[in-house]
Amino acid sequence: MHGRVKVRTTEEERERKKKEHALKVRAYRAAMGRILKKRDAGELDDEMLGLTVQILHRNPDVTTLWNIRRECVLEKIKQLSEAEAESNKSDEVQAEAGAEEKPAAPEDKLQSVYGQELNVTEQCLMVNPKSYNAWHHRCWTLEQNPQADWQREVQLCNKYLKYDERNFHTWDFRRFVTAKAAVPAEQELDFCTEKIKVNFSNYSSWHHRSLLLPTLYPNEQRDRPMSEEKLQQELEMVLTAAFTDPNDSSAWFYQRWLLGGGAQADQAPKVVAFRMGVTGAVIAFKKPCPDFEQLKVGLSSNEDSWQLQSWQPADSRRTTWKNQTPIDYQKDRSYSLKLSEQEIKLLPLPTGDGAFYFVPPHAASSCSKELLDELQTQLQSCFDLLEYEPDSKWTLLTSALLMRAIDATANHERSLEHLVELEKVDALRKGYYKDLAACWTLELELAKWATSPKFPKRFELTAESALTSLPYGQYLAIADELELSEKLKEELGDRLPQTFAELKLQE
Repeated sequence: MHGRVKVRTTEEERERKKKEHALKVRAYRAAMGRILKKRDAGELDDEMLGLTVQILHRNPDVTTLWNIRRECVLEKIKQLSEAEAESNKSDEVQAEAGAEEKPAAPEDKLQSVYGQELNVTEQCLMVNPKSYNAWHHRCWTLEQNPQADWQREVQLCNKYLKYDERNFHTWDFRRFVTAKAAVPAEQELDFCTEKIKVNFSNYSSWHHRSLLLPTLYPNEQRDRPMSEEKLQQELEMVLTAAFTDPNDSSAWFYQRWLLGGGAQADQAPKVVAFRMGVTGAVIAFKKPCPDFEQLKVGLSSNEDSWQLQSWQPADSRRTTWKNQTPIDYQKDRSYSLKLSEQEIKLLPLPTGDGAFYFVPPHAASSCSKELLDELQTQLQSCFDLLEYEPDSKWTLLTSALLMRAIDATANHERSLEHLVELEKVDALRKGYYKDLAACWTLELELAKWATSPKFPKRFELTAESALTSLPYGQYLAIADELELSEKLKEELGDRLPQTFAELKLQE
């Protein structure tokens, strides 16, 4: 039996772990009790900092302790500021006394305080590199320090990203410090490229790239995430990444952003529909506009202009707003809508009893021949891959998106067929694909409606599909009548969009 290592039995090991856990809990409670007692007494001193470190080194995610440390740091800053004021008063006296040794300057002590906090966060990040609290405290400490070394923080990010290039906490922190250090966007883009070459499956790096490109290569029409030339290059690069590992989703997500989801966001709320008559007006936005009441909305006609006030939300998402103030509409005059810095010309209704504005949701943007050729090449590559892997969900979805980017109307039916296939291949996300099919269907129907002789009074949903939702409902606020299937009306219930007729004043 000599020389053999004694192995604990399962029961012995369980008892040992139980005792260790009990000791840790007892120590934690004792330390927290002491910390909270000192906090109640206002003792924000070095002992308090030492007590908090004991716990944070083991568990960096105790938010209360980080808050207490910030209170201690602010108290130290206050004390050092007061000491500096006293020091300035006694400088002349000390000079006359000829003191040889000077105590550490308040500024040096202050930097020591900041340095201690940074060291604590580094030690905590070694325990948990994805601790929200530790990263937040580091950001807070750096912002407090007017002499923060931002370049050092950039190098620290480089170090951490060597350990884990996909840690989105580090990438978030990197965006914070590179902005403070004024790192050129071109340099950051090169850094992203290198990280992607090392590992294609890097969501954070692709995302970081998507934030840099619109700034470096802006698109004047704002209907694409970047200039067409750079977009073509990005599509070529991402296709290589996607086909290297078709089952990895990171490159496919980035490609989806390139294909249309990345149209540059407008700063001002975008009006998609507006209608007015003698009984009031209704306005609809592309996205929810919860602060619309704070915006100035005006009408102008010839030399006259006036404000429209007292708007009320017409739906729960606040994408549609109504105004039931009577308007002195005259059919022989032209009108314009003014919102923030936008001025929108209104068209007269065919019946002559009001004016309106409408822009349907665009399924795709126009593109140059070179970009169109690249999209068609990528679509063919997807079709080729589907011959070998017909159940590749990312290839099915991307090919549908490419078809819509090339010609949404001509490829509508085939793209919907891909979504039906995806419901079988990826059944867990069946509802998502149904919603996506509804969006694509309504985009086409709204575009048809804009050229219909019944526009804008009557909207008929002619698509023969089992829709269970009605996206873009705010676009229908300018209609008087909605022709929908009874099944869809029952499915929508209270979510059925209100028409202009239903929003009129009671006469």
